[in-house]
Amino acid sequence: MIEPANMSTDAQAPVLRVQNLETWYGPIAAIKGVNIDLRRGDIVTVLGANGAGKTTLLNTVAGVVDPFKGAVQFLGQAIAGLDADEVARRGLVLVPEGRQVFPFLTVSENLRMGAFARRERQGLEQDIERVYEWFPRLRERAQQQGGLLSGGEQQMLAIGRALMAQPGVLLLDEPSLGLSPLLTREIFRIIERINAETGMSILVVEQNAAIALNTAHYGYIMELGRVVAAGPCAELREKDDVKEFYLGAAPVRADGEQSKQRWKRRKTWR
Repeated sequence: MIEPANMSTDAQAPVLRVQNLETWYGPIAAIKGVNIDLRRGDIVTVLGANGAGKTTLLNTVAGVVDPFKGAVQFLGQAIAGLDADEVARRGLVLVPEGRQVFPFLTVSENLRMGAFARRERQGLEQDIERVYEWFPRLRERAQQQGGLLSGGEQQMLAIGRALMAQPGVLLLDEPSLGLSPLLTREIFRIIERINAETGMSILVVEQNAAIALNTAHYGYIMELGRVVAAGPCAELREKDDVKEFYLGAAPVRADGEQSKQRWKRRKTWR
């Protein structure tokens, strides 16, 4: 069955720990000294505008990009610098931005491809059935090619394919990208259900702050490659800066005073 694989017996220790992580693209520092913890059974979200470094963070954790310095630990073992396939085999599985399903394979074949690295093949059919329970649309389109699915269905397929690897931690990069508000809510309801039913730890990068903060347990906010705020999502939702910059809750004042105060507060985050 789809359950978190190879999990630590220490419930208090972070399943995933990122410490002082830096990643560069040539002369440009994409992330700078980032620290993040993900505990067992938690959903953690990373928020920020385009260019904040969110995707680079996930790609570095997943082994797609090598860090310049810093540490990434999964279940207490160092994984920074390992190849992406080795990171996935250890139980950190990435659902990339843009979904990237196999377009000429059927839905059923895509799901089976997700299980290619599993050492234990027993229970494969039961796991496919469980994915279909979470995503009934995929059952309806089991013999349809992945490239012919709608954007929302492809996102469901990408998540389902990742779950077939029995991850210890599921990494989701912008699961709402290009989706309607209705489909976005559906995707996040399923993410919440998967977490509740399996206890799987999930790290999700997202631009839709409202839905992410209402789904996740803990959140980090990134700007210009750095973490500028962190805390339980219930607390972050009540912060004036978060309301203003990410939830659109601040009133606009005609005298321009709001803009001055916004800039002053925003500077204190950095």
